[in-house]
Amino acid sequence: MIVKSVLEEEFLTLAEVKEMLDQIREKRADEEELGYELRRAIRHAELFSKGSAEENTAMVAELMKMEKMTRTIAVKIADIRPVTKDELRAIYAKERFNLSEEELSNILEIAFRG
Repeated sequence: MIVKSVLEEEFLTLAEVKEMLDQIREKRADEEELGYELRRAIRHAELFSKGSAEENTAMVAELMKMEKMTRTIAVKIADIRPVTKDELRAIYAKERFNLSEEELSNILEIAFRG
């Protein structure tokens, strides 16, 4: 199948992707053998996803309430689950603003609870 255009785009956490891929795997289990790319994507999601899709969705929603937060960054934080302020600063490295110590602590607290 060749994709001609993108109809919709949405940032998802790796746990949400894992859940979707698991549904695809179950649906196709009886019909056909899974393709190489799908098997690799499933393996990647299984290895690197942290938490459940519900936990990550809740974490992203809570992070989005913060002032200096975008959906892209919130999803990265939910996927990576940083534990230090330096890891969090690395996620924000490309942004044009800096976070205060209090903002960093608040984000880490949310990530740790998740």
